[in-house]
Amino acid sequence: MTQDAPRCYALVPCAGSGQRAGTAGPKQYAPLAGRTVVAHTLAALAAVPRIVATLVVLAPDDDQFERQLAGAGDARAWPARCGGATRAASVAGGLAELLAHGAREHDWVLVHDAARCLVRAAWIERLIDACLADAVGGLLALPLADTLKEASGSAAGAAADRVARTVPRGGKWLAQTPQMFRIGLLREALAQAGDAVTDESSAVEALGLAPLLVPGDAENFKLTWPADFELARRLLQTR
Repeated sequence: MTQDAPRCYALVPCAGSGQRAGTAGPKQYAPLAGRTVVAHTLAALAAVPRIVATLVVLAPDDDQFERQLAGAGDARAWPARCGGATRAASVAGGLAELLAHGAREHDWVLVHDAARCLVRAAWIERLIDACLADAVGGLLALPLADTLKEASGSAAGAAADRVARTVPRGGKWLAQTPQMFRIGLLREALAQAGDAVTDESSAVEALGLAPLLVPGDAENFKLTWPADFELARRLLQTR
């Protein structure tokens, strides 16, 4: 790699509370198959040689990271307590932190959910290979296989939603992470899109750009609900 060649950084937003997960505390610190959730995530990122460093964005009042990951860290990873109230704010704060520590605007950043702890290094490498020569960047994603229903919304006192219509699934993909973009481009996109966007690709799309869809894997799901933890535990134990 030449001196001016773009480098790859990872950024892990880790400032959420994970209220839907049903865990006793933030889900990223929940125990899972002998490690915390985020420790599995960081181990996968550490297995990718082209990622030169990983920034973990924590809430300002986080008092668990160093204690929970004692002895399980990666020399290329460091925490920064610059997380915000939303994912977009946390990522924006992390991008500023990367630039303050020597990253450049034309370097790449791979933003990855702390709770996608089953990600594999090979899938990350696939994303890097696809995006390095691209003008925009891209994300891991899965073509939608199931029939997609749109709900009408529950009536007052109703026990469940009802189907309003079936949405054609052709051309529909489920977004995953990592999502890989140039640091400067992503900073501009987030600054214009505001805090409402739920992933980095949405912000880049709002600039009129079209990120690459790079095939991911069904195992790369985000731990959100209590049942997800049992499924992730079984998958990790059978690897």
